[in-house]
Amino acid sequence: MPQSNESATVPADSHSPPGPKARKTSLLSNLGADLPASLVVFLVALPLSLGIAAASGAPIMAGLIAAAVGGIVAGSLGGSPLQVSGPAAGLTVVVAGLVDEFGWQVTCAITAAAGVVQLLMGVSRIGRAALAVSPVVVKAMLAGIGITIILQQLHVLLGGQAAGSALENLTALPPAITNVELHSALLGVAVVAILLTWKFLPAAVRKIPGPLAAVVAVTALSVAVAPSVERISFSGSIFDAIALPSLPDGNWRAAAMAVITVALIASIESLLSAVAVDKMGGSRTNLNRELVGQGSANVVSGMLGGLPVTGVIVRSATNVEAGAKSRTSAILHGVWVLVFSALFAGLIQLIPLSVLAGLLLVIGAKLIKVADIRTSLRTGDLLVYSVTLVCVVALNLLEGVIIGLALAALCVLWRVLRAQIHAHAPSAEALPWRVTIAGSCSFFALPRLNRVLHSVPEGQDVVVELNADYLDHAFREALVAWQKQQRNTGASVILEEHGTTAFSDAADNTPQRQDPREFPLPPRTSWLPAGVTPAHDDDGGRLPLRSILLGIDKYHRRHADKVRPLVQDLTEGQNPDTLFVACVDSRVNPNLITSSGPGDLLTLRNIGNVVCNDGSDASIDSALSFAVKGLSVDSIVVCGHSNCGAMKAVIADAEGASPGMGAGFDTWLEHARPSYSALMTGHPVAIAAAAEGYSRLDQLSMVNVALQLRKLEEHPVTGPALASGQLEATGLFYDICTARVVLVTPEGIEQLDPSMAVRA
Repeated sequence: MPQSNESATVPADSHSPPGPKARKTSLLSNLGADLPASLVVFLVALPLSLGIAAASGAPIMAGLIAAAVGGIVAGSLGGSPLQVSGPAAGLTVVVAGLVDEFGWQVTCAITAAAGVVQLLMGVSRIGRAALAVSPVVVKAMLAGIGITIILQQLHVLLGGQAAGSALENLTALPPAITNVELHSALLGVAVVAILLTWKFLPAAVRKIPGPLAAVVAVTALSVAVAPSVERISFSGSIFDAIALPSLPDGNWRAAAMAVITVALIASIESLLSAVAVDKMGGSRTNLNRELVGQGSANVVSGMLGGLPVTGVIVRSATNVEAGAKSRTSAILHGVWVLVFSALFAGLIQLIPLSVLAGLLLVIGAKLIKVADIRTSLRTGDLLVYSVTLVCVVALNLLEGVIIGLALAALCVLWRVLRAQIHAHAPSAEALPWRVTIAGSCSFFALPRLNRVLHSVPEGQDVVVELNADYLDHAFREALVAWQKQQRNTGASVILEEHGTTAFSDAADNTPQRQDPREFPLPPRTSWLPAGVTPAHDDDGGRLPLRSILLGIDKYHRRHADKVRPLVQDLTEGQNPDTLFVACVDSRVNPNLITSSGPGDLLTLRNIGNVVCNDGSDASIDSALSFAVKGLSVDSIVVCGHSNCGAMKAVIADAEGASPGMGAGFDTWLEHARPSYSALMTGHPVAIAAAAEGYSRLDQLSMVNVALQLRKLEEHPVTGPALASGQLEATGLFYDICTARVVLVTPEGIEQLDPSMAVRA
């Protein structure tokens, strides 16, 4: 049989960077798309950078320095083609704390040192390891930062001064409200109102970035109606704001912790943003190279007196939506920030602080996502989310994240160590007890296992549903020992495996697939419907009917509740899209090989999966009419299979040996005899199948499928529908030994691959 070749895959992080010539060509080839995109990103980044600098307690120009450096340096050296870097709200709280504790120039040194740490992380190729942080902790951290920003900027919006911590800002909020500066508050509220309603405006208006429009409009209004409000103030241009960092005066341990904190948070936020951008833009980020780019940007930004730089999802998403094609857009956006800061710095001093506060309030609110809370609730991580958020707000960001990570690790450990073990009493006296076991089953769960197992009364029949992803020897031994004890009381114990482990006792005589012969029921028929007399084998065991009824019992216990939502919409009728003509062979399962569910397939099964077009069989003709005229199916599939008994009978009949199945079977073979003639005369399908190494019997099965497709074209019901394009017909061959499906066409056979589904 032909085997598919496995192609080697190259990890994303193993790509070597392009050479200078290739990079230059790439930068210029998409300039038509990247130039306008860079202008849009610049217009979004300008007010955000100013607002983040104001919220961080840093010089205003530090935000613009970080934006320019993030665009030019990180854009040039980073591993994400479409990510845009700059100052981010995620580090606002950290930077504000560092400025209060160390002063601005030492904070710049911490930023540069954090960049060195990021460079080392990138060179050490641990980019993907930085993603090994529980997402719920990151989301809770961002939500905590959002709350902290809101509490801080509310004071600025009201015309006051923000305190050092979130709790202080919260307790000082009532007095700030009573002493509100009206003009300042109204300007800030106007910015919030514009940003919240911007998405409802016409598309032509929304081409202008909302933050830029809000800041410009409300600033112009403030010049006219509130000239005395407090505004941004600084001296000189962006070049005058460049300040060399200085080392801390003692307290080196705190400074080292600050470096690690900034490096880790900036790295995690940048990498998560890069992964999100990959999903939006279809690109693939080299995460190690991205860390090198982010580290280089932070070294440069810190040395020039700028804020820490990270990949920013807001600007990156804007870049993708604006149609950017390469990193040229991010680089040019940094150039525009630099040019504007150098030539038009005076315009920035017209912006009231309350306007930036209104902008930051909306940014902070967007960090708190209801969807994240719902996800954490659905995944059982709400405790981790809540504790992390509270600790970030009440303590500080680093301590909150550490506590959150520790709690997340404990929760994972608890889930691993605590297997789900429950005993379910029967709903009726004649039914057995159920014991359900799920999860990782190790010796840590032995006390709970023994307690639950011994809650089952002696002499009671039990079905144990084992759905384990890990099963150690101690757990296995305890379960086998209890099984023997329960059997000694006259009860039956059936072990059903549904997990990934292969259960076996020390003697290796407990099969994975339970055989009714191995676990006979007690000599009574309490599990069978009233009035049903089971068939017996030579040993007195009840096998055929018992197996079916136990299967139905298992279906009711394990699957019925899961299937019910899938079939509720089918209660009043069906709407299948395909008629599937298959052989009656028990080894062929149409729903399994097509991965389809209830209501998807209308299945017609007969000996040899044949189609009658001579009106000799009303059952087949009526099924075709019902499918095409009654249900308006879109397609018909004829599926043969390997080692087909019907095809064996056709060969035997053609070679003079009677199949011995009776006159009715011999008459039925008339529908498949033309396939043998086509095989012997060199049908193209037979030639193609022989070239692929299929046996003569399987060649006949494939030829038979091809001939049934031709019969569909000649049938009075399906023929016109196929000719008009209303219906399409497909031939398949199921190879039982490999469990793979082959496409059969009138001209030959073809191996199925994903691209066929895409083309279809």
